Amino acid sequence: MKIVCDTNVLVSATLSDGTPRKLLRLIACGEVENAVSLEILAEAKNVWVRPKFGLSPEQVTQAIDVFSEISLLVAPVQPVDVIKDDPSDNRILEAADAAKADCIVSGDKHLLNLQSWNGIEILSPASFLERLNG
Repeated sequence: MKIVCDTNVLVSATLSDGTPRKLLRLIACGEVENAVSLEILAEAKNVWVRPKFGLSPEQVTQAIDVFSEISLLVAPVQPVDVIKDDPSDNRILEAADAAKADCIVSGDKHLLNLQSWNGIEILSPASFLERLNG
């Protein structure tokens, strides 16, 4: 199954030991294929460097490197302008479209409120893991 994880899922997976971390382990093991774009990685980097997280530049670089290694890098070609309240969320939709993803995994209310887009289901990390485990 091919997915696109929203930035908040990627960041949460690296900072705490919860459901996003379980998802990260599945991606790292190759049980689920995650697609990212350079825009998603750049947004994640902008979050990881915030002082409140206390990560060093080396830790941020390492996190970017890990996600680059375990994810499929896609280059969106079709701009999307669906989410007006938070236009940066459209980058997730663009990556999912470029990857021909089965699902978007997000904790973002703007994305979750869509429920699906362009035939791609949008689920929270917990709902995705429930679905995956049957």
